[in-house]
Amino acid sequence: MLTGKHALVTGGGTGIGLAIAQTLASHGAEVTITGRREGTLQAAESQRIHGLVMDVSKDSSVVDGVAAAVAARGPIQICVPNAGIAEGRSLLKTDMDFWRNMMATNLDGAFVTIRECLKTMTKTDWGRVIAVSSIAGLRGLQGAPAYSASKHALIGLIRALSADYATRPYTFNALCPAYVDTDIVIQNTSSIMQRTGLPEDEARKLMTDLNPHGRLVTPQEVAEAALFLCGPHSGSVNGHALQIAGGEI
Repeated sequence: MLTGKHALVTGGGTGIGLAIAQTLASHGAEVTITGRREGTLQAAESQRIHGLVMDVSKDSSVVDGVAAAVAARGPIQICVPNAGIAEGRSLLKTDMDFWRNMMATNLDGAFVTIRECLKTMTKTDWGRVIAVSSIAGLRGLQGAPAYSASKHALIGLIRALSADYATRPYTFNALCPAYVDTDIVIQNTSSIMQRTGLPEDEARKLMTDLNPHGRLVTPQEVAEAALFLCGPHSGSVNGHALQIAGGEI
């Protein structure tokens, strides 16, 4: 289905990003995955998956990285800004460094990635931008105002772009998963254990129970939603924030 298409997935070495990259590659796309850790990227590489060291929080790194990907594999027609930080901190404990770092990665990184990819995408006759936001982008996540704000803003960016390009063959959508079974859940479990003294299973259960269907979302469930948005009958799906959250409203 995607033979001849070049996809770029930021944060593509692990978790949701890797699942999306593998799924797109399995349907014929050439996929550039980016991240800050070369070893992680190399471990994820395959015949159609190609690693590229890039730090989305740094404008010049994204500009140079996207240019290198285009030079190697042609125009980017599927752009997946996925790289992000998921960390909670109450407002009164949020200093400017924490806030700026959250925005630089989750929002600024997505903005620059999309901007640079669009420079080549819009020279082709088809394109998809699929941003990985969060259920926190649709409702406030308790204890995580900076994270929630960054993910709300990302959805706003996607909706504005969908309006800008509504009459052209490019769509812009956001995926909004609830708690997903990735390394971030492992890290958050450890943090909860340290703060509360709860054993591992109970700390993990606190997150699982927040998903209405009583389990963690799998990375593949998110990846299949991304694949649908690249499918042959997805052209009228534009400007949406697609919940992958087990019934979350």
